[in-house]
Amino acid sequence: MSSPPENPLFDEDVNLELPLNTQQEQTGPPMSKNKLKKLLRDQKWEEGREKRRELRKLKAKEKKERKRAGHDNQAPPDSAHEKRKASAEPEAPAAKKQKHSKSDQLPISFVIDCDFDNLMQDGERISLASQVTRSYSENSKAPFRSHLFVSSFGGLLKQRFDTVLAGHHHNWKGVKFLEGDFEAAAGQAAALMKTDRRGRLAGAFQSEDDQVVQATPTAGEVIYLTSDSPDTLTELKPYSTYVIGGIVDKNRHKGICYKRAMDRGVKTAKLPIGDYMKMASRFVLATNHVVEIMLRWLEVGDWGKAFLEVIPQRKGGVLKNGVPVLDKSPETTRRDQEADSEVVEQFQEEEAASETVIDEAHKDDLIAEAPENTKEHQP
Repeated sequence: MSSPPENPLFDEDVNLELPLNTQQEQTGPPMSKNKLKKLLRDQKWEEGREKRRELRKLKAKEKKERKRAGHDNQAPPDSAHEKRKASAEPEAPAAKKQKHSKSDQLPISFVIDCDFDNLMQDGERISLASQVTRSYSENSKAPFRSHLFVSSFGGLLKQRFDTVLAGHHHNWKGVKFLEGDFEAAAGQAAALMKTDRRGRLAGAFQSEDDQVVQATPTAGEVIYLTSDSPDTLTELKPYSTYVIGGIVDKNRHKGICYKRAMDRGVKTAKLPIGDYMKMASRFVLATNHVVEIMLRWLEVGDWGKAFLEVIPQRKGGVLKNGVPVLDKSPETTRRDQEADSEVVEQFQEEEAASETVIDEAHKDDLIAEAPENTKEHQP
């Protein structure tokens, strides 16, 4: 078996030999050997905190210097491709301006139900934290955004946000983290959408001739999205709340979101992926992909376009009209790159603030597509 890759943030001389007095000092049941090893690794990790913090600062400084040097030494374009690229550069300021443009708040709510903390392993919990962060990032920059809630926010997931991620979620705008369950969150969402802060009917809720969908706050409903539902979602409705199960469990708990909704008497539905696409893999998406698809629908009002823009290419999706899931539009690609960059930068800042580093084995979770066996709420 090949040795694992070197990691400069770890001390290679970590001594995992178990001291005899470790077990003697235990007041409860004896700890397993693996737990003792993990405890020693965690202690060693804490001891190297300052060293890692200085290393991050050094790397950030070197990155800025390289970027500055590359910009200063940029040569004039000499190839036809480079000349075309240079001729397009005047459009960059407009794109940058669009990045910071204010999005429209719509009277619709998304709830990420995180009441599955005890069913996930550490790595899965890290993935969910990344998906929640990406969902917030996508919603905050979307041309038409929803009211966003994270319900049942507690346990080890909350502990991760408060410690490893330095509690920066307290400064996030346009999202509410609640200890109550998804029904309590849906109740708050319904109340919010009856106030003057509910948002306006725009985007997919407004036709090309500027006619808005006729709806009132009392017409809203609560729908739990799950791929196990027999009902298919045809459209998103204003003043409604859509619940997304926040769980990553490698498909160990099949049907758990559907059962949870049925036990509460809550209506369920699945995204109409099967009506629009042929997939080379299962119709299972990560939490942030479900959020992104619905945000895209709020913009264009077309499920096919939404799936085409969001569903990962590795799933081999093809629209039933024969259009494959290949390259995204330049605008969507730009937004994805900005979202990825901002999420990564945000996590790096949070790590530095808390003087704690996310395990290298999980850093790619911030921008990678969810694994094929990620259990989710549909699509």
